[in-house]
Amino acid sequence: MQGNLDTTNVLLGIMAVVSVLEALLLIGVGVGALRAYRRIMTLVNGIEERQIAPAMARVNAILDNLKNVSATVQQETERVDHAIRATIDRVDDTADRMRSQVREKASRVVGLVRGARVAIETLLERNGHDDTRTAPHESKADL
Repeated sequence: MQGNLDTTNVLLGIMAVVSVLEALLLIGVGVGALRAYRRIMTLVNGIEERQIAPAMARVNAILDNLKNVSATVQQETERVDHAIRATIDRVDDTADRMRSQVREKASRVVGLVRGARVAIETLLERNGHDDTRTAPHESKADL
């Protein structure tokens, strides 16, 4: 039985050494990964400082300028809209005044023309009635 325990002890010792080597290998991989992570982060930060930050500053400046231009355009649009509405209101008022003045003058002329027509019709009717009054006294033979 002694032979069996020696073999088992040797195998256990080999397994312990392999476990220690695996632990050292994992620690080495961890340290290597940490160094690579630090280098990559340094590289990313450098790229960000040299390229992304200036680009973002330009984009922000462009967006600010666009915001100002948009606000100016909106103000001018509102001003023009107000001016157009005021002009349309003035044109409507002028058209209403012109319409009322034309109606007033036209109604005077229409009244004058109607009065003249009635006067002419009245004169014509009187002349026509005088002829019809004398016509029954005359005989057809006299004509």
